[in-house]
Amino acid sequence: MTSMHVHDGLEMTRDRLFTHRVRRLVWVSVFALGVIWVMALMDDAPVWVLALLAAGWLLMPSILAVSLRRPTMRYALIIPATVVPIGLAWMVLTASEATLTGWILMTVGILFGGFLGMWFWFRWFPVPRVFSDPYGVPRVALIGVHIALILAGAAMVAAGL
Repeated sequence: MTSMHVHDGLEMTRDRLFTHRVRRLVWVSVFALGVIWVMALMDDAPVWVLALLAAGWLLMPSILAVSLRRPTMRYALIIPATVVPIGLAWMVLTASEATLTGWILMTVGILFGGFLGMWFWFRWFPVPRVFSDPYGVPRVALIGVHIALILAGAAMVAAGL
């Protein structure tokens, strides 16, 4: 039962070590969402899909950066965590046959990352102790799955463009 014990996390605090993680996420989101936007453009995405992806590209790092001083602003991450998957879902519906599997993997990876964010950061439902440490192997492994899905999908889309 102790592995199911839950408690508050560091995610919505100004913890120095967690602040470094948020700073890294600012730059990762700038780069990754920019690459996704360019790939969508190259795969003839509709303008409104490009607009959704661009909104996520702008909002995700901006909100993360603001949250360094005001951690509760991280709740606003729900906005880019919603608009980006909507844009990606539409890419799945409109992608060329050569890039379809890649868009599916990226969409699943982004959705999984959004789920992890809501679970670990927002604590909308209990986080078992085994996943509570932001630097613990079990949690990092889940984040690794999120990243692997996105990278595999991006590689497949790039190969099909």
